[in-house]
Amino acid sequence: MDLPPEHLQFLTIPDILKESISIPKQSPKTFYLITLTLVFPLSFAILAHSLFTHPLLTHLQNYQPDPTQTRHQWTLLLLFQFLYLIFLFAFSLLSTAAIVFTVASLYTSKPVSFSSTISAIPNVFKRLFVTFLWVSLLMVIYNFVFLAFLVLLVVAIDTQNTFLLVFAILIIFILFLFVHVYITALWHLASVVSVLEPVYGFAAMKKSYELLKGKTLYAFVLVFVYLAICGVIGGVFGSVVVHGGEKFGVFVRIVVGGFLVGVLVIVNLVGLLVQSVFYYVCKSFHHQGIDKLALHDHLGGYLGEYVPLKSNIQMENLEI
Repeated sequence: MDLPPEHLQFLTIPDILKESISIPKQSPKTFYLITLTLVFPLSFAILAHSLFTHPLLTHLQNYQPDPTQTRHQWTLLLLFQFLYLIFLFAFSLLSTAAIVFTVASLYTSKPVSFSSTISAIPNVFKRLFVTFLWVSLLMVIYNFVFLAFLVLLVVAIDTQNTFLLVFAILIIFILFLFVHVYITALWHLASVVSVLEPVYGFAAMKKSYELLKGKTLYAFVLVFVYLAICGVIGGVFGSVVVHGGEKFGVFVRIVVGGFLVGVLVIVNLVGLLVQSVFYYVCKSFHHQGIDKLALHDHLGGYLGEYVPLKSNIQMENLEI
């Protein structure tokens, strides 16, 4: 990033996207390797896991094998889903750690290389993991409330209560469209805070909440567009590659599948870059300057170069 801090707060959404896309040009080899080793496996797993679960689900739904075989199929399905979630969780945090650290290093003019990024990941990962646990707790509460209103919706349909039906649908729509998107934005920004500031976990979520004030609409649009694009990619992949065996040939499915994986890789990479840039935009909007020297030392602490004191890495309430 090479924008004057005072100009960051005036960036529009197209400007944020443009700035994010330009960042890899500053260290193309590093971002190429990060994409190849972290973002690509993540994107591939997101789409390809349905290729393995679909046959198992189809077999369980359409056939009535003996109980032993049924238990075997369910065991395979649950084991695969468990391993998939672990893989998804791990590579999501690893990709976030790598991108945020690399972008911040470029911002502070710190030497950037793939090896230095990989060396920093273990320490960064620990902080992101704690933040993720707090976000997971928030998501559990959200899902409980969402489930409660789904039950209410079912009751409203059974009792044919029009008022209750409209109320339940409205709340479910608000929860899914607004609350889910907001929590996602909160998580993404808290992840950046966890890497770049001396806070993580609940404190990072609180700081993220404060930074989002005044930029909530921007965050909503960016996250909603990202989720919508991922949803479209997943839908097309499912229709053509997973369920399109009777309509499309093997060659077409392979080509479409490879293309969609490539598109998702780009979308995920840009999304990770955007969340880093958006952090600086929010900091600038709240007139919280970033001391590049202090941030440089803070990043060096992940590499064992220097363990900074908290007083040396406070990056807010500074005059721009």
